[in-house]
Amino acid sequence: MAFSSNSSGGPMSDMNVTPLVDVMLVLLIIFMVTAPTLSYPIDVNLPQRSVNPPPQLKEPPPPIRLRIDASGQVFWNDTPQPMTAIQNMMEVEVNRDPTNQPMLEIDTSNDADYGLLAKVLAHAKNAQMEKIGFVQAD
Repeated sequence: MAFSSNSSGGPMSDMNVTPLVDVMLVLLIIFMVTAPTLSYPIDVNLPQRSVNPPPQLKEPPPPIRLRIDASGQVFWNDTPQPMTAIQNMMEVEVNRDPTNQPMLEIDTSNDADYGLLAKVLAHAKNAQMEKIGFVQAD
């Protein structure tokens, strides 16, 4: 019988695989060193040096301070305004210079209605205001 087990009392013959593993590792290293490395070129568009300096940026207009108090009153630069006029005022500011819009700084009271803030943000989006920030009062 080609295979024998220890239970029959015969000698156990196992193959020593250590020399086989050594030969395989040496062959693997030889193939890794001699195999040509494949390289794929990657096109990278780097910025080129320009002779002309970039145009000077315009100074941004002063920010618009929009405050919402706990009673639901909306203040545009410390002047109370009805909610229906806010979007029109935002559109006027955007249409002055669409590329250089003022920053809309929104300050809300901790007790202000979130729905009112959501309406103000919706008006700002509809007026296409791009610079909106939130201010925390001290």
